[in-house]
Order: sequence, then structure tokens, then C-alpha cells
Amino acid sequence: MINDRRDSLWGRRKGKPLSARRVHLMETRFTELALDLTNPAPSDLASLFPATVSSVRLEIGFGGGEHMIYDALAGPEVGYIGVEPFLNGMAKAVTAIAEEEVANIRLFGGDAVVLLDWLPAASIERVDLLYPDPWPKKRHRKRRFVSSANLDRIARVLIPGGLFRVATDIAAYADWTLLQLAGRPDFAWTAERSDDWLLPFPGWNSTRYEAKAVAAGRRSTYLAHQRVG
Repeated sequence: MINDRRDSLWGRRKGKPLSARRVHLMETRFTELALDLTNPAPSDLASLFPATVSSVRLEIGFGGGEHMIYDALAGPEVGYIGVEPFLNGMAKAVTAIAEEEVANIRLFGGDAVVLLDWLPAASIERVDLLYPDPWPKKRHRKRRFVSSANLDRIARVLIPGGLFRVATDIAAYADWTLLQLAGRPDFAWTAERSDDWLLPFPGWNSTRYEAKAVAAGRRSTYLAHQRVG
């Protein structure tokens, strides 16, 4: 079910009412796709998927799921776990997954922190955090997802050589992310040229939010850090 933890790092949970079709899909298809965290995580996450997958990636806060579903269709040999606590975004993703008959996605509708703590160590090939809420006011910065505690969590679940990727259109959040990661022995920034952080990730599929940022005149940054050790 969609988790409503009040101490989580997320904003609103529900927008406009769902259509009857989406309500039905949330009651049926989402129930099949949703991870049950009341049971221990399997030692091999590949067993969570009906399709045969060789590795597993995680997307935190997938919005309407466009990027996650694009990647899942392009790489059916990879399993994807998507986290999104906003009900309308989850319902949109579930609808698209049902329509496209995607077999390599599982979903969690709660706080990503809870999922990260549930996952086995060294089980995830890549973690994507795309356009997170920047929480611009100083008093709200403690709510930003990129923090020392959450980087510890991400480092624990990433395989050696795995990637943590952050895309944002807020320069202050990009700076914050780099500062949080600077000096950590468990992550290394993969940038090789001065403009690497301005170039989309390989195989990047632009998101709906990114299109809005471009229309508003904001430029995105793309930060990739590799798990060391």
C-alpha cells in the first residue's frame, strides 16, 4: 500500500481523484507489483521478478514512471524497483506498466529510506535520484534526500562499482549533492571533463519534469558517483 509516514522526506501524497480505471488498476495490478516489506528481503533480488533478470536497479521518486518504464523496456534483462509515495504518480506508472505489459518492474509506495534499509547489502547495480524536491528554504534542508545518513544507506546496497546518479535542475541542490559526497571514501565522482556534469547520462530519456525545467529556462545537471570498494 501507499505509505503515509509523516516523518518521511516527501511532500504531498495525493492530488486529484483517480479515474475509475486507475482505481481498479491500483486495486489489482499494483497489488501484484508492490513489494511486501513485512517479509525479509530475498538474498537474490532477481527472484522478485517474474522475468529473468541479471541485475537490479533502483529509482527513487519516479514521478509518473516515464524514465523507469523506458529503461525497463529498453533493458528487459535488468530488474527495476521504483519508489514513489505520491498516489497519482504511482497510479500513472501502474497504468503504463499494465498497458506495456512490463515484466521487470516492482514498486514500493512508501518512504525510500524504509526500502533501502530492507534491501540486502551489495544488491543494487544503480540508484537513480531524478529531480528530487530541493527543499530550498534553509530550515527545510534537513528534509533533502541527499544526506550523510542516506548516502550511507545507498553505499550499503550498491554493488562495488555500482552507480549513484542524481539529476537536478536546481544549481543549489547540485552543489549540495557534491558537498555531501565530497571526501567520502566510498564514492568517487565519475566526471572526466569539465562539462561532464552538464551532459545527460548515457541512454538518457528526458523526463516530463525535465521538459518543464527547460521551458522555464533552467538547465539540468547530471551527477554520477561510483561505489568504491
